[in-house]
Amino acid sequence: MSTKPIPSKPSKPIPTKPSLSKIQVEGDAREVIMVALGLLDTGYQFGGNNPEAGLDCSGLVKYVYKNALQVELPRSAAEMAQATHPVEKDQLKPGDLVFFNTLGRPFSHVGIYLGDGNFIHAPSSKGKVRIESMNNSYFAPRFEGARSLLVSR
Repeated sequence: MSTKPIPSKPSKPIPTKPSLSKIQVEGDAREVIMVALGLLDTGYQFGGNNPEAGLDCSGLVKYVYKNALQVELPRSAAEMAQATHPVEKDQLKPGDLVFFNTLGRPFSHVGIYLGDGNFIHAPSSKGKVRIESMNNSYFAPRFEGARSLLVSR
């Protein structure tokens, strides 16, 4: 009696955004990025601290670092900037924090750098956590600086 091998189902490739396909992340940053990406499309809520109620920019960063690395960050973007060490833009690594002046005051908006020129953040416009390019015509001129708290640089 001859048995035929069971034909395998062709597997569908996992769709990826081309801009994210080059990201290489290691160590602690991997956890930060994985938690952050898990929050994509979470609704925006001013003052929001958790995904169920919604997140604002600093709430997103605070939540990600708490859940990925058990690191307790300050609540506001400006306080986060003070609590972390500066990084040159050309030295950005996944997991670093990127800051922008979006309200006419320094460090008023924060996101998490993903690599390949992209960051994830909770913008009030369009109301959901999303990925943006650092070269975006809105954010590029408002870039204030980058900071890190990751040890392995």
